[in-house]
Order: sequence, then C-alpha cells, then structure tokens
Amino acid sequence: MKKKLLHDISANSMQVVINQLCGLVIFYILSARLNKNDFGEINWTLAVLLTTFNILSFGIDQVAIKKIAAGNNIQSTLSAYVTHVLFSGITVYVLLFICQFFFTSFYQTHQFVLFIGIGKLMIFFSTPFKQIATGLEKFKALLYMSVCSNVLRSAALLVFAFTNLLSLWAIIAIFIIGDLLEFLLCLFITKYKLKIPLIMQWSRENYTTLVKESLPQLGVAIFTSALARLDWIFLGILSTNIILANYSFAYKVFEVATVPLLVIAPILIPRFTKLFKQQDNAANKMEDLFILLRFEIIIASLVALVLNVLWIPSIDFITHNKYGAVNKNIILILSCCMPFLYFNNFLWTISFVKGHLKKIFYIFLICFIINLAATVSLIPFLGGEGAAIAYLFAIMIQSVLFSRQANVFNSSKKILQLFLPPIFAIGAGAAAFFLFQSSWLILFTALFIYLFTLLLTQQIKRSHWNLFKRLSGF
Repeated sequence: MKKKLLHDISANSMQVVINQLCGLVIFYILSARLNKNDFGEINWTLAVLLTTFNILSFGIDQVAIKKIAAGNNIQSTLSAYVTHVLFSGITVYVLLFICQFFFTSFYQTHQFVLFIGIGKLMIFFSTPFKQIATGLEKFKALLYMSVCSNVLRSAALLVFAFTNLLSLWAIIAIFIIGDLLEFLLCLFITKYKLKIPLIMQWSRENYTTLVKESLPQLGVAIFTSALARLDWIFLGILSTNIILANYSFAYKVFEVATVPLLVIAPILIPRFTKLFKQQDNAANKMEDLFILLRFEIIIASLVALVLNVLWIPSIDFITHNKYGAVNKNIILILSCCMPFLYFNNFLWTISFVKGHLKKIFYIFLICFIINLAATVSLIPFLGGEGAAIAYLFAIMIQSVLFSRQANVFNSSKKILQLFLPPIFAIGAGAAAFFLFQSSWLILFTALFIYLFTLLLTQQIKRSHWNLFKRLSGF
C-alpha cells in the first residue's frame, strides 16, 4: 500500500495522456481537413449528444464509484446501473429517430445527429463498467477501457488522411466503429479481467435505491453537462458554425491543458471516501488536503502561463494561421478558469463524499442559471469571447459558493494563499510581454519571475513536500 497512490496516478495518467494525445490528433485532422462550416457542425453535434448522454447518467456514475469504494455489492450495483443506461439510452435514441419525421428541416441542417448518436450511445452503454473499475481502483483496467475508441479513431483517421481517402462520411463511420469497439472491449475486460459475471440480476428495490440516491446528483449532472457545453450549443444557435469552429478549437486546447485535473479527479472520490470514514487526526487531514490543493493550483497557473505565451506562434504555425491569432482573447479568458476548476473540483469532492448532495445541487443550479443568462446575453455581441466570459464568470461564482458551503478553510488568509499563484502568473506574463518580443525570451522570463515569486513568498517549501508525502503514502 506504500505506493498505491503513485501506482493509481501512473495508470490514470497514462489513460489521460493517451486519450488527450489521440484527441489532439483527431481534432487536428478534422480542423485541418474540414472547412470551418463542417468542422463547426460536427463539434455542435458532439456537444449536443455528449450533453444529452451526460444528463442521462443521472449522476449515477459518481454514486456507483462511491458505493463500490465503500464496499457495497458489486453485482447488484452493476446490474442496476446497466439497467438504467440501457433503458434511458435506447429510449432517447428512439425519440431522436422518430423526431426526424416531424422536424425534417432541423435534421437536414444537422444531418449527423443520428449517425454520430449511434457511437455515443455505445460509449454511454460502456460507462457502468468504467465506473465499477474506478470504484475498485482498477485503474489499469480502466486504462484499456477508456483509450480503445480514441486510439482506433486516431489511427484510422491518420491512415485515411495519408492515403487521401478521408471524407466527411468516412469520418462519421470511423467515429461509430471506434465507439462500438470500445463498448465490446469494456464487456470483455469486465468479465475476464475483473472477473465480474455479465449476468443481469434485476431487482426493482436495488434499482430504485440507486436512482433515489442519485436524484440529487441528477441536477448536478444536468448543470455540469450544460456548463461544459452550453457555450458550444448556443454558439451554434446564436452565431455561425465558423465562430463555433474557432471557439471549439480554443476550448479543446484548453481542455487538453487541464490534463492534470483529469488525472487527479477520478482518484479523489474513492480516496476521500476512505479518508473521511476515519475520525482521527482531522486537523492533520485538512492541512494535508490544503497543501495538495495548493500544489494543484500552482500547476494550473503554470500551465495557463505557458499556454498564453506560446499560443499565437505555435497554433498559427501548426494550423497555417487558421486558429491562432483569431483565438488569442478566447484562450486568455478560458485559461483564467484553470485555477478555479481545480479549486471547485477539490471542494466538490469533499462535499460529495460527506453526502452534501442537496447543497451541491443548489450550487450548480445557481451557476447554471448565471451561465445561461450570461451566455445568451453576451454571444450575440461578443461571439466566442462572450461565451468564454460567461463560462469564467459562472466558474468564479461556483468557487465562492463551494468555499462557503464546504467550510474547510479556517480563515480568508488561506483562500488568499491559494490564489496568489494565479496572480503571480498574470504578473509574470505581463512583465515578460512588456520587456521582450521574442516568444522564447518571453517564456523563459515569465517562468523565472513566476517561480521566483513563489519561492520568495514561500508558496513552495520543503515542509509542503513532506505533507504531500504523508498524504500520498510515498
């Protein structure tokens, strides 16, 4: 158990890195080979479908992880979860299919919905098996389950691109086949690697209990899904596919830049669940958690700094001046969200494992309403920048509400310490841009100023590393 956390992070890191690299390959090929109108349309379709299926999860995914980590019966939890995804997924897809006969003009404009929807339905069917693996902390199995589709899609797109066989409908077919194969692999790994029988044990009581326990998370699932893709959806409705194409490219790079959060987040729920079941040394636990959060925010601020310094020269180079300079303001606004995302995820995890689901629901409800109002108001005037500002504003409000609800900080001084790194990063970047014009000189100067100010103000100390080792079990 001494290096259990390191092993989990390594396996989960590999999964995230592979998915992000493959995702970048896929995204780059699509952005380079498709015109902005088709690229924007595919991104709009994916945003709608992913939001729909995330809402259909009812928040059962987090509850299932928590139940398995707490030692509940695996077979009954899996059976209830599979029942839910099969019933809800098939029902919604059938409704989408029927609607094409009543809303023909919509389906003529958005002709990819039903086709890409088949693949996303397969991914939705695979979620119970992935969450069971997460709850069991079988991150190596989760690695194989999670990377299959992206690896196959990126490989196929590369082959088709190099052989000049890539077309719009070839892309759609590749997406469907990759998602289907991932679902089949999840079934295989669950049965033969995790040794969990694929036998449905229908129990109305188990299913009702799981759904009732997840109902507070239903609102959270709706609002988090909407927060993640509300901007894409409304940009497609209130602006043009070209504006959406520009924004979605910047947002995708922003998502890739949050890779450390994707590595840490799935590990926190089972680990915090076990941590808070123990009642001893509560003060030491909170101090450990505070240091871990500080390290996360320092990393987030560092990534945001590098991203903004290198954005225009690197992105314009690889996209032939297609998505770099046009998105410089959008990526600046989105990168300001990074420290808040780490902060919110950390406090959400603490609130979730403590069972404060109703309070979490109200926080996400408030943020959803704010984001919706801001997005609809700003997009017609500011386009992609308006969508980014609305998202940043909603995330900042969420941070305020979570800090008040979680009540884990003894003083406002601790919260200020957490947000000193982002302030230092902004100052370092501004000073470097003022002093130099060369991108590399700007980068090295900004990094030096940022790290120097962290050391000068003792944001990084040897004692912090010792506390981190105590938490992680090194």
